[in-house]
Amino acid sequence: MASSVLSCFLPRSGVLGHRRSLFSVSTTPFAQVGISTKTTKRKESRIGRQPIAVPSNVTISLQGQDLKVKGPLGELALTYPPEVELTKEDSGFLRVKQTVETRRAKEMHGLFRTLTDNMVVGVSKGFEKTLELKGVGYRAVIQGKELVLNLGFSHPVKIAIPDSLKVKVDKKIKIFDKEEVKITIVIVSGYDKCEIGQFAATVKKWRPAEPYKRIGVCYSDEIVHRKKGKDRKQK
Repeated sequence: MASSVLSCFLPRSGVLGHRRSLFSVSTTPFAQVGISTKTTKRKESRIGRQPIAVPSNVTISLQGQDLKVKGPLGELALTYPPEVELTKEDSGFLRVKQTVETRRAKEMHGLFRTLTDNMVVGVSKGFEKTLELKGVGYRAVIQGKELVLNLGFSHPVKIAIPDSLKVKVDKKIKIFDKEEVKITIVIVSGYDKCEIGQFAATVKKWRPAEPYKRIGVCYSDEIVHRKKGKDRKQK
């Protein structure tokens, strides 16, 4: 019964009683259809292929995949993954190169070039990040090796300062809602950019700047967009 029902949908051919199928299979080889077997070479990262200048007051020590950078401000070390390698040219520049052509190698290429450049700049010049405390009664003070913050809680917030960082508290006049307001700023400096960013993020997470009154802790170059509150309709 099923075969007779299926045969109703198949058109008849010129020969009586013979039905031709609606489907046909091509015997043309895939190479003639237009499928290309050519492999494309993955391009290098635009950031990764840039050379790294090394100042005269910085010493580079490279042993295999281990790098040590020493300068007047401190010393940093980094181990490279097998996907990338660091080479030192006769001109004094450093270059990060891919050892394999994979997607992960391309990602590591730009990342480790940036990390290496941050190490060289950090031990020679250093980095700095500034935090602003906006709010009535928001203050900061340094007590020994701790940063003590008053951020509107019932208790002060104490954060230990790492030995490799320098933290300074100061005052600054800034225009806030078209008015000059004196705010407290916390300046974090050091030679390890990652450690500076981590410490600043730890301070900020205690009271991030909210979007309605824009009070709290934020970076000096951060833009906090103000949100309009809900309008209550009078009944």
